[in-house]
Amino acid sequence: MSPEGGPLSVAVRARVNGRECAEAVPPRLLLCDFLRSRLRLTGTHVGCEHGVCGACTVLLDGEPVRSCLLLAAQVDGREVTTVEGLAPDAEAPSSGSASVSRGAWASVRLLHPRHPDDGQRAARGAPAPER
Repeated sequence: MSPEGGPLSVAVRARVNGRECAEAVPPRLLLCDFLRSRLRLTGTHVGCEHGVCGACTVLLDGEPVRSCLLLAAQVDGREVTTVEGLAPDAEAPSSGSASVSRGAWASVRLLHPRHPDDGQRAARGAPAPER
């Protein structure tokens, strides 16, 4: 038991990017820290630590969530998809001389609906449909 009377660790079993994982983690470990430090999935970034910037966005059971606002223990028995799991072998497109970061590319893919309008297609680098 910890000095506060809670457990020193909790068991977390989750499916992350299609692979089962099971770890004992501190009860207050954030999901973003679990993904980065325990699972070495460094595509999930920690930016503002307040859930505003979106750098830590992952899919939890198919829905976008901010991993800096969730505890690792909260994903027990659930499915998590990180940027690495979206397209493991794909690279983000480049825009002129500046390359779009993999995390920013993931945020665009995660936050836009599955049926984008023309502006969202452009943001993803896809051509607009012919009319």
